Amino acid sequence: MKEDHAVEQAARELRDAYLEGPVAPIAPRLIPNTVAAGYAVQEVNTRHWLRQGRQIVGAKIGLTSAAVRAQIGVDEPDFGILFADMQVENGATVSIDRLSQPRIEAEIAFGIGSELSGSGLRRDTVAAATAWVAPAIEIVASRIEDWRCAIADTVADNASAGLFVIGADRIDLDPSRLPSLAMSLTADGQPVSTGAGSASMGNPLDAVLWLANMLADLGRPLQEGDIVLSGALGPLITAAPEIDYVVEIEALGRAAVRFSA
Repeated sequence: MKEDHAVEQAARELRDAYLEGPVAPIAPRLIPNTVAAGYAVQEVNTRHWLRQGRQIVGAKIGLTSAAVRAQIGVDEPDFGILFADMQVENGATVSIDRLSQPRIEAEIAFGIGSELSGSGLRRDTVAAATAWVAPAIEIVASRIEDWRCAIADTVADNASAGLFVIGADRIDLDPSRLPSLAMSLTADGQPVSTGAGSASMGNPLDAVLWLANMLADLGRPLQEGDIVLSGALGPLITAAPEIDYVVEIEALGRAAVRFSA
């Protein structure tokens, strides 16, 4: 069928882009050009990478912030898969050439303490299943040229996932406090992005609830031990080499990363 061929072709192009560089937007070539087709592409590549031996450690939520949606030019959230080899140590130095068009965003990471399965999950269930929260840096990357992403492009491209860093502290925090937590992202000590927990769907817990219901409905529920990146708390910042980036989130602590040329 044309639909299956288009999905397989887009998945192959995006896999090749990890090694060969960004490709033209694939959304116009999807049949049909829909978010569902984008997730079909993502699923093809997830299955491919699992066959290659990669291990799933959780999921990321993207486009939860109105500021980030405006930057990218889309109007709804999405999600992607986190693999174990995406995590880098807090304070580590990363080669900027490891990623395609990298950008940085500050987030709150959730540690899942028990499986979140079944339909119609509720906020209190997700709160009870949260083992910890921590400050995080997501280093997003796009395999689409110049970040010219329609929603189907970024969904297909694993929600523009790249790498992630989680701060050293794991905090048991009242979820009602999350919206008011202030965030600051600095580059060599200079503020480059600010925001608050409320930037992620009003409350990062609500973003995780959205994700938990999406994944439960797809038959891939969040598991005990999974990590969830709950969405940007402020605008994306283009990554540059030889600069120290530090995220500080009120009551949670800090996370840091540096890029080498």
